[in-house]
Amino acid sequence: MKDYKRTLVTCALPYANGPVHIGHLAGAYIPGDIYVRFLRLRGEDVLFICGSDEHGVPITIKARKEGITPQDVVDRYHKIMKDAFTGLGINFDIYSRTTSKVHDKLASDFFRKLYDEGKFITKETEQFYDDEARTFLADRYIVGTCPKCGNPNAYGDQCEKCGSTLSPEELVNPRSALSGAAPRKVKTKHWYLPLDQYEPWLRDWILEQHKEWKANVYGQCKSWLDGGLQPRAVSRDLDWGVPVPVEGAEGKVLYVWFDAPIGYISNTKELLPESWEKWWKSEDTRLVHFIGKDNIVFHCIVFPSMLKAHGGYVLPDNVPSNEFLNLEGDKISTSRGWAVWVDEYERDFPGQEDVLRYMLTANAPETKDNDFTWKDFQSRNNSELVAVFGNFVNRAVVLTHKYFNGVVPRNAKPEAIDAETLAQILPCKEAMEKYIETFHFREALKEAMNMARIGNKYISDMEPWKVAKTDMDRTASILYTCLQICACLAVAFEPFTPFSAGKLRDMLHVSLNAGSDHRKGEGTPTENFYREGEGRALHTGEAPGYDIVLDWSSLGKGELLPAGHAIGEAELLFRKIEDAEVDAQIARLEAIKAEREKAEALKNIPPQKAEVSFDDFSAMDIRTATVLEAERVPKTDKLLKLTIDTGLDKRTIVSGIAEYYSPEDMLGKQICILANLAPRTIRGIESRGMILMAKQGDGSMRFITPAEVLANGSQVG
Repeated sequence: MKDYKRTLVTCALPYANGPVHIGHLAGAYIPGDIYVRFLRLRGEDVLFICGSDEHGVPITIKARKEGITPQDVVDRYHKIMKDAFTGLGINFDIYSRTTSKVHDKLASDFFRKLYDEGKFITKETEQFYDDEARTFLADRYIVGTCPKCGNPNAYGDQCEKCGSTLSPEELVNPRSALSGAAPRKVKTKHWYLPLDQYEPWLRDWILEQHKEWKANVYGQCKSWLDGGLQPRAVSRDLDWGVPVPVEGAEGKVLYVWFDAPIGYISNTKELLPESWEKWWKSEDTRLVHFIGKDNIVFHCIVFPSMLKAHGGYVLPDNVPSNEFLNLEGDKISTSRGWAVWVDEYERDFPGQEDVLRYMLTANAPETKDNDFTWKDFQSRNNSELVAVFGNFVNRAVVLTHKYFNGVVPRNAKPEAIDAETLAQILPCKEAMEKYIETFHFREALKEAMNMARIGNKYISDMEPWKVAKTDMDRTASILYTCLQICACLAVAFEPFTPFSAGKLRDMLHVSLNAGSDHRKGEGTPTENFYREGEGRALHTGEAPGYDIVLDWSSLGKGELLPAGHAIGEAELLFRKIEDAEVDAQIARLEAIKAEREKAEALKNIPPQKAEVSFDDFSAMDIRTATVLEAERVPKTDKLLKLTIDTGLDKRTIVSGIAEYYSPEDMLGKQICILANLAPRTIRGIESRGMILMAKQGDGSMRFITPAEVLANGSQVG
């Protein structure tokens, strides 16, 4: 492996048209933060870059719907997202945005260099244009009838009802979402990056030189390359974005896919205006992108091709991508409101940031899609964080205060089991290193929790509260051993649960050497710790005054806390999550699902038929009747033969309701029928009349019945 001097870590720029949800966290941001915290613990020089992706069509659509400007939209969500990340301890060195002046200039200059060197090709194509709105229409601004499911409000890029990927040309009766007018095709010129020209290089760079990439990343790249790459437009007709810096390109902006990844570079330049090139142009810099699987192609094929075309920039060394996280068995969807929003979680579970971080890491969709459930969230917290990690630490600290006045006791009477127990920490540390270095954070977390299990089993087996009745020297050795494990946990859990790890360090009166903080000047030591009253981990820029300073190399060493070292009072690291708390979250989701199903049903209600005269209606003889007998019509799946009492006579009606009602369901049921419908023969049975039923939006049928029992033959009308 190449010897790198520094590591530049980026997380996918979240799109600024909505808040952050747990799927985003599990996909890129928590993995990225874990990795950066680990590198800092090892004393490596690392930079952590992110920011809001603030251009593109969806933002303009939201702005139009709300009657505000696109800038208003991105300003709102930039703050919401930034606060959400900060609240969860995801400590970017900079979290900027693609609407910054630094980004605007750098993205323009990047395009202009490729343009001047002839790296683009131009194409003239026909695109939809709205004459009333006087603008070209992006695919999302075109709606029409889906050719596959008949949804009358499908978008030009996708039908949200059936999930089909579409193009505007496929829509039936397309119309502009802006004016409602029928759009027309108009010729327009755009610049394209000829990805096909970079295909041979990409095949070698990815498929031969980066076989160590995660299987899902490597496989998706191979699939795209095997399918053949095509030129991709880098500009589009829009009034929101970075203007194309070419004469005659008025009304055109850089396509958001081209514009956004340059944000990694511009954000670095904004943070380190004098030294940013060292991080992007030095061969001894390692670049790692953390993304979700929907961004693999952009970060592994498109952005590297842009960097290759430009020249001078380092290329990604690795692009660890997770799969998707589902919620309670259903795909997370921002448009349907099916999500756990981070800002709402922080409001509903104050001080429980680490529980979410732990859950999303322990259940991370690293190799396949995984499911988040509130019951699993509760179970993992109560049975692992509370019952194992928290329980062990609390007992060790409480007993130290009870028997030794809060001072680490002498290892007065050691036994073999003490050394054997401490020796188990080093293999856990080594396994954690292996897993984190290969981006298997779920397995690394298991090893950290194994350290807590080692301590919890040890203190339970040794029972120092009983030993203290007869042998205080042995009690001292047991608690000495427990406190060494507590110190190890204060380091091992820093990447995963920084709030509780910081709180534990504060209890133990130790500091953490967490590497460099480039927000405060390169190379400045920083300490991540829990400050009472603020409830979140902070980069403070200086240690809080403790003499003992730990780092990653501390793990596995025999003595981290020497005898005579005073520790603080015990505080609970975690609290039990009660049934009522998760039940409230489940009820909220159930209400969202019910509302969604209701809305979907309303969408499927057929339009009103043509008007009829009163005489037409009066000609129908609608009456109440009661079902006397019911049986299935042989060799059919849908037909029931019903004998009914109309009050006028007893007659037979054949009805196609067998998929909704069994014969047993029908006996004695009072219904409404159209009595004077002309008879017809169905499967050899004369059917006289028609049962009145209502068809719901989901296609199911329900009877039209009187609100109370009426005499058979009562007329309706």
